[in-house]
Amino acid sequence: MHRKVIFDVVRRVLGRGLRQREVAAIDAAIDAAEQPVKAPAARTIGADGIALIKRFEGCARRLPGGLFEAYPDPGTGGAPWTIGWGATGPGIGPGTVWTQAQCDARLEADLARYGAEVAAALGEVPTTQSQFDALVSFHYNTGAIARATLTVRHRAGDFAGAAEEFARWNRAGGRVMPGLVRRRAAEAALYRSRASARRAVEPAPDAVEPAPDNAVDCPSRRSTDDTSYRGDRRAGAGRDEPAGGSGKG
Repeated sequence: MHRKVIFDVVRRVLGRGLRQREVAAIDAAIDAAEQPVKAPAARTIGADGIALIKRFEGCARRLPGGLFEAYPDPGTGGAPWTIGWGATGPGIGPGTVWTQAQCDARLEADLARYGAEVAAALGEVPTTQSQFDALVSFHYNTGAIARATLTVRHRAGDFAGAAEEFARWNRAGGRVMPGLVRRRAAEAALYRSRASARRAVEPAPDAVEPAPDNAVDCPSRRSTDDTSYRGDRRAGAGRDEPAGGSGKG
């Protein structure tokens, strides 16, 4: 930046020379303007959100030697095959075996990706860390953050209404899954657990609310009724558009 040009322009505008304190103030302003602008840090899931995901996803099917093997979706008896902390996708199928380090690394990568997708879906809407964590867990399980009514209500500032939307995502294959009911209740409780950016939201009760009549059917991504595996450590829901058409989630 050519400082002399700036000083000359200021002198012409004022019609006089500059005092020493004015020179110092302009110098300081130029110095500040020349500092590189830091991009805002990417928002990431917090410890509470990671703990919730690990609780319900579990790191299942541990073999005697400490490795983990892939297992079929309980709802279909086949695809999508899952391994580690709920990982699915290309390269995961019958016979896939990972180390604990591979499971953990995939979880870290997935959380970064899902967190970025949630942040993009929310835009500039004020969001507490607890709300963000709950929404990342929801998206990790359903893949529906971009189309869910839950997101629409959050973006509108209707945080109480958004919290109630979690409970709708409790079905797989047309059946209410106890694991999904528990997971959605835990996510809603986390979402409500801090004052929102616009108004306080009361903490959720400990009891699981009954599923509403308009509950969403979630064709399975990881449609595991967690009673089928390890206590309350497994639950899942679908990535596809819920049965009943768009706008149901």
